[in-house]
Amino acid sequence: MKNTILQRKPLTILAVGVLIVAGIAIAGFDRQGKAAAAEASAEAVPNFVRQGERITIPAGSPLRSRLAVQAVSSLDAAHTLELPAQVEADPAHTTNILPPVTGKVLELKVGLGDHVRKGQLLLVMTSGDFAQATSDLQKARDALQLAKRIVERQRGVQQAGAGAAKDLEQAESTYTQAQAEFSRADTRLKSLNASGATAADSGGQRLNLVAPASGSITALSISAGQTANDATASLMTIANLEQLWITANVPENLLAAVKKGQPVAIRLPAYPGEQFHGTVSFISDILQPDTRRSLVRIAVANPDGKFKPNMFANAAFAVPQAVEPVVPTSALLMNNDNTTVFVEVAPWSFVRRTVETGYEENGSARIQTGLHVGDRVVTKGGVLLND
Repeated sequence: MKNTILQRKPLTILAVGVLIVAGIAIAGFDRQGKAAAAEASAEAVPNFVRQGERITIPAGSPLRSRLAVQAVSSLDAAHTLELPAQVEADPAHTTNILPPVTGKVLELKVGLGDHVRKGQLLLVMTSGDFAQATSDLQKARDALQLAKRIVERQRGVQQAGAGAAKDLEQAESTYTQAQAEFSRADTRLKSLNASGATAADSGGQRLNLVAPASGSITALSISAGQTANDATASLMTIANLEQLWITANVPENLLAAVKKGQPVAIRLPAYPGEQFHGTVSFISDILQPDTRRSLVRIAVANPDGKFKPNMFANAAFAVPQAVEPVVPTSALLMNNDNTTVFVEVAPWSFVRRTVETGYEENGSARIQTGLHVGDRVVTKGGVLLND
C-alpha cells in the first residue's frame, strides 16, 4: 500500500504542472487577443473626418491629445517700432572755434578729447591784424583825449571874451570825429575779443584764445607752428556732451508713427542689458535722397558720460495701436498665398478661416480682419489638419 502511494505522487505532481502551464498559455492568448482587438479598434477610428469645409476630430482620435485650442484675446498695447540710430553731439551745445584774425599759432594748450572749462586758455598766436586793431584803439583814444582838451580850452577862451567862434566850432568838429573814430576802433577790437581773444601784452603782439564755453574738444585741426590763414576755417570744436542727440533714420512709410515729444527707449551695444530714455525733439522736414529716410533726433541727458558721439544705438518708439484681436504666431498657417487659422465652430469641429495680420512681436500677431475676440482657434498642431 505504501509503495502504491509513492508511485502515484509523481503522477500527481506532473498533472498539476501540466495544468499550470496550460493556464499560463491561456492567459497569454487572452492578453494577445485583447491587445489585437484594441489595436483593431484604434485603427478603426480616423484622425479626423472632413465634411465640406468642416473638420471634426472624433472621440478616440490621437489628434485630440496633439491639438491645443485657446480663445482669441485682445491687445491695445502700443507697438514697438525699433530702428537703428547713432549718437551725435547737440548742435545747440557745440561751438566751432574760429580764428578772430589770421596769424601763426605759437602754443597749443589743449588736445583732442580734452575737457575744458569756460575761460580756459586754448592757444596762443601772434597776429599783425590784432596788433593793428589794438594800436588803432590806442591812437583813437589818445586823439579823443586831445580833442576833448582843445574843446575845453577854446570854450574857456570864448568865455574870457577872446578867440574866434570858428576856432571853437573847429575844435568841436574835431572832437566829434575823434569820438567816432574811437567808437569804430573800440568796436573792432571788441568784435575780435568776442571770439575769445585777449591780448597777452600791451601791444597785442601775442593773442590768447580762450574757451567760450565748457565742454570736450571733439575736433582739432591746428597745431603749434601752423598758420591760420582762413578766418572761416574752424581751429577746433568744443561740444558740451551733458546733453546729446540720438539720431534715428525713419523710413518714409513709418514717418506717420513718429511724433514730436514722443517717448523713446534707447539701447546701446556698448551697454548690453541697459535701457535709456529720451523724447523726440526734432523731425527733419526733408528725406535723405540716398536712403529715403528722415532724420529723427531724440534728446537724452548724459550726466555720467556713457553716451559718446558716433556710438551705434537702437531707438524703440512706442506707436499707439487700436484694440485688435491677437493670437500666438503658432496659430498662423500658410494656405497658398493666404494666412489662415483653424477656428473651432463646435466642440472638436474646426473650419479654416483666412485672416489679415498686423504687427508681430513677442510671439504674438495682431489680427486686422478674419477673427473676433472670443473666437477659439487651434494654437498647436494645426498643421496636422492640413492634410
